[in-house]
Amino acid sequence: MGYGDKDISLVSFQSVSKGYYGECGKRGGYMEVTGFSSEVKEQIYKVASVNLCSNISGQILASLVMSPPKAGDESYESYVAERDGILSSLARRAKTLEDSFNSLEGVTCNKAEGAMYLFPRLHLPQKAIKAAEVIKKAPDAFYAEHLLNATGIVVVPGSGFRQAPGTWHIRSTILPQEDKIPAIVSRWTDFHKKFMDEFRD
Repeated sequence: MGYGDKDISLVSFQSVSKGYYGECGKRGGYMEVTGFSSEVKEQIYKVASVNLCSNISGQILASLVMSPPKAGDESYESYVAERDGILSSLARRAKTLEDSFNSLEGVTCNKAEGAMYLFPRLHLPQKAIKAAEVIKKAPDAFYAEHLLNATGIVVVPGSGFRQAPGTWHIRSTILPQEDKIPAIVSRWTDFHKKFMDEFRD
Protein backbone atom coordinates (compact mmCIF):
# COMPACT_ATOMS: atom_id res chain seq x y z
CA MET A 1 0.00 0.00 0.00
CA GLY A 2 3.03 2.27 0.04
CA TYR A 3 3.15 2.68 3.82
CA GLY A 4 5.89 1.51 6.14
CA ASP A 5 6.25 0.82 9.86
CA LYS A 6 7.15 4.46 10.50
CA ASP A 7 4.01 5.85 8.83
CA ILE A 8 1.13 4.14 10.64
CA SER A 9 0.82 2.79 14.18
CA LEU A 10 -1.20 -0.41 13.91
CA VAL A 11 -2.12 -3.27 16.22
CA SER A 12 -3.62 -6.41 14.63
CA PHE A 13 -5.20 -9.30 16.54
CA GLN A 14 -5.78 -12.91 15.52
CA SER A 15 -7.64 -15.49 17.58
CA VAL A 16 -8.03 -19.18 16.88
CA SER A 17 -11.61 -19.05 18.17
CA LYS A 18 -12.62 -16.15 15.91
CA GLY A 19 -10.81 -16.97 12.67
CA TYR A 20 -12.33 -18.75 9.69
CA TYR A 21 -11.14 -22.05 11.13
CA GLY A 22 -13.86 -21.56 13.75
CA GLU A 23 -12.18 -23.39 16.62
CA CYS A 24 -14.79 -22.01 19.00
CA GLY A 25 -13.93 -22.30 22.68
CA LYS A 26 -10.21 -22.73 22.05
CA ARG A 27 -8.22 -19.98 23.72
CA GLY A 28 -5.15 -18.83 21.87
CA GLY A 29 -4.11 -16.02 19.63
CA TYR A 30 -1.57 -13.34 18.95
CA MET A 31 -1.20 -9.68 18.17
CA GLU A 32 1.15 -7.87 15.81
CA VAL A 33 2.31 -4.37 16.69
CA THR A 34 3.83 -2.13 14.02
CA GLY A 35 4.68 1.54 13.85
CA PHE A 36 5.45 1.88 17.57
CA SER A 37 8.82 2.54 19.20
CA SER A 38 10.59 -0.37 20.88
CA GLU A 39 9.91 1.24 24.27
CA VAL A 40 6.14 1.28 23.63
CA LYS A 41 6.23 -2.29 22.31
CA GLU A 42 8.02 -3.40 25.47
CA GLN A 43 5.30 -1.84 27.66
CA ILE A 44 2.52 -3.42 25.59
CA TYR A 45 4.23 -6.80 25.92
CA LYS A 46 4.52 -6.38 29.70
CA VAL A 47 0.84 -5.51 30.09
CA ALA A 48 -0.24 -8.37 27.82
CA SER A 49 2.00 -10.88 29.60
CA VAL A 50 0.42 -10.17 32.99
CA ASN A 51 -2.99 -11.49 31.90
CA LEU A 52 -2.16 -14.09 29.29
CA CYS A 53 -1.96 -17.72 30.23
CA SER A 54 -3.18 -19.68 27.24
CA ASN A 55 -3.66 -23.43 27.69
CA ILE A 56 -1.41 -25.88 25.83
CA SER A 57 -3.93 -26.65 23.07
CA GLY A 58 -4.51 -22.91 22.56
CA GLN A 59 -0.78 -22.32 22.19
CA ILE A 60 -0.47 -25.17 19.69
CA LEU A 61 -3.44 -23.90 17.66
CA ALA A 62 -2.07 -20.34 17.63
CA SER A 63 1.22 -21.69 16.32
CA LEU A 64 -0.57 -23.63 13.56
CA VAL A 65 -2.66 -20.60 12.55
CA MET A 66 0.50 -18.47 12.34
CA SER A 67 2.35 -21.07 10.28
CA PRO A 68 -0.02 -23.06 8.03
CA PRO A 69 1.30 -25.74 5.66
CA LYS A 70 3.31 -24.39 2.73
CA ALA A 71 3.48 -25.55 -0.90
CA GLY A 72 5.47 -28.77 -0.95
CA ASP A 73 4.43 -29.84 2.57
CA GLU A 74 2.71 -33.22 2.77
CA SER A 75 -0.53 -31.70 4.10
CA TYR A 76 -0.58 -28.62 1.86
CA GLU A 77 -3.15 -29.84 -0.65
CA SER A 78 -5.60 -31.04 1.99
CA TYR A 79 -5.08 -27.78 3.92
CA VAL A 80 -5.85 -25.65 0.83
CA ALA A 81 -8.93 -27.75 -0.01
CA GLU A 82 -10.26 -27.44 3.55
CA ARG A 83 -9.47 -23.71 3.79
CA ASP A 84 -11.06 -22.92 0.43
CA GLY A 85 -14.08 -25.09 1.26
CA ILE A 86 -14.61 -23.27 4.57
CA LEU A 87 -14.21 -19.81 3.03
CA SER A 88 -16.50 -20.51 0.05
CA SER A 89 -19.15 -21.98 2.37
CA LEU A 90 -18.97 -18.89 4.61
CA ALA A 91 -19.36 -16.67 1.53
CA ARG A 92 -22.44 -18.62 0.39
CA ARG A 93 -23.99 -18.50 3.87
CA ALA A 94 -23.36 -14.76 4.16
CA LYS A 95 -24.90 -14.11 0.73
CA THR A 96 -27.96 -16.26 1.45
CA LEU A 97 -28.61 -14.46 4.75
CA GLU A 98 -27.90 -11.02 3.28
CA ASP A 99 -30.38 -11.66 0.45
CA SER A 100 -33.01 -12.99 2.84
CA PHE A 101 -32.67 -9.97 5.15
CA ASN A 102 -32.96 -7.58 2.22
CA SER A 103 -36.14 -9.35 1.11
CA LEU A 104 -37.85 -8.69 4.46
CA GLU A 105 -40.16 -5.72 4.87
CA GLY A 106 -38.39 -2.86 6.65
CA VAL A 107 -34.98 -4.55 6.75
CA THR A 108 -31.80 -3.51 4.94
CA CYS A 109 -28.50 -5.34 5.17
CA ASN A 110 -25.03 -4.56 3.88
CA LYS A 111 -22.73 -7.21 2.49
CA ALA A 112 -20.51 -9.07 4.96
CA GLU A 113 -16.93 -7.97 4.38
CA GLY A 114 -14.50 -10.08 6.37
CA ALA A 115 -16.54 -10.71 9.50
CA MET A 116 -18.67 -13.70 10.40
CA TYR A 117 -21.59 -11.44 11.24
CA LEU A 118 -24.23 -9.42 9.44
CA PHE A 119 -25.79 -6.28 10.93
CA PRO A 120 -29.20 -5.85 9.33
CA ARG A 121 -30.92 -2.54 10.03
CA LEU A 122 -34.49 -2.76 11.29
CA HIS A 123 -36.93 -0.06 10.22
CA LEU A 124 -39.52 -0.89 12.87
CA PRO A 125 -43.09 0.37 12.96
CA GLN A 126 -43.80 3.10 15.55
CA LYS A 127 -46.21 0.72 17.26
CA ALA A 128 -43.35 -1.73 17.92
CA ILE A 129 -41.05 1.06 19.14
CA LYS A 130 -43.74 2.30 21.54
CA ALA A 131 -44.42 -1.25 22.79
CA ALA A 132 -40.69 -1.60 23.53
CA GLU A 133 -40.61 1.74 25.37
CA VAL A 134 -43.54 0.67 27.58
CA ILE A 135 -41.48 -2.26 28.92
CA LYS A 136 -38.27 -0.18 28.97
CA LYS A 137 -36.47 -2.14 26.25
CA ALA A 138 -34.56 -0.90 23.24
CA PRO A 139 -36.67 -1.61 20.13
CA ASP A 140 -34.02 -3.90 18.63
CA ALA A 141 -33.81 -5.86 21.90
CA PHE A 142 -37.63 -6.10 21.82
CA TYR A 143 -37.45 -7.55 18.29
CA ALA A 144 -34.61 -9.93 19.23
CA GLU A 145 -36.53 -11.23 22.24
CA HIS A 146 -39.66 -11.84 20.17
CA LEU A 147 -37.54 -13.62 17.54
CA LEU A 148 -35.96 -15.87 20.19
CA ASN A 149 -39.27 -16.74 21.83
CA ALA A 150 -40.98 -17.49 18.51
CA THR A 151 -38.19 -19.34 16.67
CA GLY A 152 -35.31 -20.18 19.01
CA ILE A 153 -33.01 -18.04 16.83
CA VAL A 154 -30.56 -15.97 18.88
CA VAL A 155 -29.33 -12.57 17.69
CA VAL A 156 -27.67 -9.69 19.51
CA PRO A 157 -29.43 -6.30 19.62
CA GLY A 158 -27.49 -3.58 17.84
CA SER A 159 -28.18 -1.19 20.71
CA GLY A 160 -25.17 -2.76 22.42
CA PHE A 161 -22.86 -1.62 19.61
CA ARG A 162 -23.24 2.19 19.78
CA GLN A 163 -25.39 2.45 16.68
CA ALA A 164 -26.44 5.88 15.47
CA PRO A 165 -29.23 7.27 17.68
CA GLY A 166 -32.71 6.50 16.36
CA THR A 167 -31.52 3.50 14.33
CA TRP A 168 -32.05 -0.16 15.21
CA HIS A 169 -30.01 -3.17 14.17
CA ILE A 170 -29.34 -6.75 15.12
CA ARG A 171 -26.14 -8.75 14.82
CA SER A 172 -26.56 -12.18 13.29
CA THR A 173 -23.82 -14.74 12.81
CA ILE A 174 -23.28 -16.59 9.53
CA LEU A 175 -21.84 -19.64 11.31
CA PRO A 176 -24.73 -22.16 11.39
CA GLN A 177 -24.03 -25.16 9.20
CA GLU A 178 -24.77 -24.41 5.57
CA ASP A 179 -27.47 -27.07 5.26
CA LYS A 180 -29.34 -25.50 8.20
CA ILE A 181 -29.46 -21.97 6.72
CA PRO A 182 -32.60 -22.51 4.55
CA ALA A 183 -34.64 -23.62 7.61
CA ILE A 184 -33.37 -20.62 9.61
CA VAL A 185 -34.32 -18.27 6.76
CA SER A 186 -37.78 -19.84 6.54
CA ARG A 187 -38.46 -19.58 10.29
CA TRP A 188 -37.15 -16.02 10.43
CA THR A 189 -39.18 -14.93 7.39
CA ASP A 190 -42.40 -16.36 8.88
CA PHE A 191 -41.68 -14.70 12.22
CA HIS A 192 -40.88 -11.33 10.65
CA LYS A 193 -44.10 -11.25 8.62
CA LYS A 194 -46.16 -11.96 11.75
CA PHE A 195 -44.21 -9.41 13.81
CA MET A 196 -44.71 -6.67 11.22
CA ASP A 197 -48.42 -7.50 10.91
CA GLU A 198 -48.86 -7.45 14.69
CA PHE A 199 -47.18 -4.06 15.10
CA ARG A 200 -48.14 -2.45 11.82
CA ASP A 201 -48.95 1.28 12.23
